[in-house]
Amino acid sequence: METEGLPAAPGQYSQPGQPGPVLGLRSLSFAYQGLLEIPYEVILAQQHTLEVLDLSYNLLEESPALLGELEQLSTLILDCNIYSSHVKFPYMPSVTTVWINKNKISNLPIFVEEIRRKFPNIKILSMMNNEAAPSYFNGGSLPQYIDYRQYVISQIPSLTILDDTEVLGKERAQAKKTYRMQRTREGSKRRKELHR
Repeated sequence: METEGLPAAPGQYSQPGQPGPVLGLRSLSFAYQGLLEIPYEVILAQQHTLEVLDLSYNLLEESPALLGELEQLSTLILDCNIYSSHVKFPYMPSVTTVWINKNKISNLPIFVEEIRRKFPNIKILSMMNNEAAPSYFNGGSLPQYIDYRQYVISQIPSLTILDDTEVLGKERAQAKKTYRMQRTREGSKRRKELHR
């Protein structure tokens, strides 16, 4: 674990005869630790100051429910874990950046709805190299990639960057138009089926 550039010594946080946890940290990294569980005790000790939390390159799949207590968190990095489309996040209005690249996300509508509802102020979302995010990284075609971007942008209008690319006004307008038309067609189909 690293804390703002300082490498952590094993047992740094609760060894007898030593002071308690270092408080007031703005950034914590637990990357490459082989974690199966989120180390809430250490993380929540920073709940009033922590802005960046990196839990990447672990084996995490549990819903990070207690992270909602991090009042100042703006960046959450969950790359290279085993989170699925059904991960449940706490409501986190302070978070503006979520990186969840290379996980097990396969159902785009379910995942995007969770992101939209739980991170109302999100500006940057990166979910590259997930099955639900087709691109040249994972064998997706250009039309699949464009459709993926348009869908996500239409559902999360606050995004300024999706994956590694800025969301441009023209792209946002096309996404809104494409997915508004699709919803209208689906609504028409449902109405016709009801009247049969």
